[in-house]
Amino acid sequence: VINTIKKVVDKERLFDSIWTSLEELLKDYDKSEIKRINLSTTVSTNAIVEDKTSPVGMIIQSGPGINNDFSSCKAQIEEITGYIDHRGVIVESLDLVEVQRALDAFKKQKISSCAVVSKFSTRNPKNELSIGKILDKDFGNISLGHRMSGKLNFPRRVYSSYLNAAVYGTFKDFSTNIKRSLEKEGVKSPIYILKADGGTMDIKTAEKMPVETILSGPAASFMGISAMLPTEEDAILLDVGGTTTDIFFLADGVPLFEPLGAQISDYKTLVRAIYSVSIGLGGDSAVSVEDASLKIGPRREGRPFALGGPKPTPSDAMIYLGLMDVSEDLAKEKAKEAMELLADKLNIRAKEVAERILTTMAEIIKKKTDQLLIKINSKPVYTIGELLHGKKVKPKNLYLIGGPARVLSPLLEKQYDLPCHFPANFAVANAIGAALAKPTMEITMLADTSQRILSVPELGVYEKIPKNYTLDRAKAKARELLKSYALSAGLKEEDFESEITEESSFNMVDGFYTKGKNIRVKAQIKPGHILKLRSDN
Repeated sequence: VINTIKKVVDKERLFDSIWTSLEELLKDYDKSEIKRINLSTTVSTNAIVEDKTSPVGMIIQSGPGINNDFSSCKAQIEEITGYIDHRGVIVESLDLVEVQRALDAFKKQKISSCAVVSKFSTRNPKNELSIGKILDKDFGNISLGHRMSGKLNFPRRVYSSYLNAAVYGTFKDFSTNIKRSLEKEGVKSPIYILKADGGTMDIKTAEKMPVETILSGPAASFMGISAMLPTEEDAILLDVGGTTTDIFFLADGVPLFEPLGAQISDYKTLVRAIYSVSIGLGGDSAVSVEDASLKIGPRREGRPFALGGPKPTPSDAMIYLGLMDVSEDLAKEKAKEAMELLADKLNIRAKEVAERILTTMAEIIKKKTDQLLIKINSKPVYTIGELLHGKKVKPKNLYLIGGPARVLSPLLEKQYDLPCHFPANFAVANAIGAALAKPTMEITMLADTSQRILSVPELGVYEKIPKNYTLDRAKAKARELLKSYALSAGLKEEDFESEITEESSFNMVDGFYTKGKNIRVKAQIKPGHILKLRSDN
């Protein structure tokens, strides 16, 4: 690590925040030496959690079957008739009058982002493509369900498509400011964005699929911990930040994974993601006294009291105890004042209050991880590559990053009765994790030998195949298409390492006769690190 900087972001002047950070970071370095820029960002996540997304118009074609309730989706939803069956056959044609009616309704509401989802579009995207072509004349951003994921889960595809459209404007603004800042600094390197699965994608792809960047922040934290600390056993991984604490788990050194997809706020998606849980507890969480007890978080109400904030925080406790360096003497006096304010309410000494705040933080984290372990071990355990049959996660180590890592390490070690490790660069570990992450992607291939059709929804590939097409040929084809896609997206040949994560082949029977095979293959480029930095304390 040759240079690091940390700055407070001014959300009202995003370009200035990014540019001045880059200017300071890159000063006196040869910018032509930069080969790649990897970014982790929480802009998409924050927009969803804070309910600051763009209005979205959705056209949904459900067809017969279960009536799904999408009322929790904050979009203007227009349901249309017609449907495609589970094999991709158009049973009832599209009604273009209904589509035009939906288009007029969206224009009347001045909606700029749209999403279109037909239930079995992953088997045949014709209806989604037709509707998208009609909408394209009047709307700048259209998210089509079959491009979100090749998986069949219809409700999750609806929510994934909605969120993709909803955060499109927010992410586009962020990416524009990033590109402008780099251009102003004379940096011409390719730009990649971290995804929720710990891999990266190029910024052009991210602009089309911003939903993939949700939980980018926690993914960077995980990649940082695993790049800098040895992780071969069951373990708990913690990133304690200013606002939240992110919690991860390892099974035999491999991260737990969301088998269906990430959940963000109330929305269950098809976004591939490392399993993580965030709690409202961090160094800048507001501390108050309620019913003669300390309450920490879950809200952050500004900077620490010592640095001009409105309320005492754990950071104030650390400053007061001499565990966090601040240059101004006034800040130390203000930290003391913050502890004395709480001490008066609890009728104890200020030093005891400060110590109790830090102990309480460790207790809250321990209690939450205990609850999560019970939940994890009550269900099948999935890692990034496989289902571990009968596996129970029993942590042997605790790994810690974030600003308060050095301070909290001995307290957490005592709470968990486990060895606690943190790396030398603990304060910027998530940035290091983003920097060291490899590009990754996934495709789902479906082959129907009775209809003689092969499809890869994520790539828009639909080809004819012979009736005797086999599972082995499908796997080879999936790897070939994945590699071609990866290289076109900027991945280098030496970074390419693919694996088949799912494969199945079923006979399709009509009456007493086998009509063909239904073949399904999922291939991915393995998430991983460009290299590892071992530097644990």
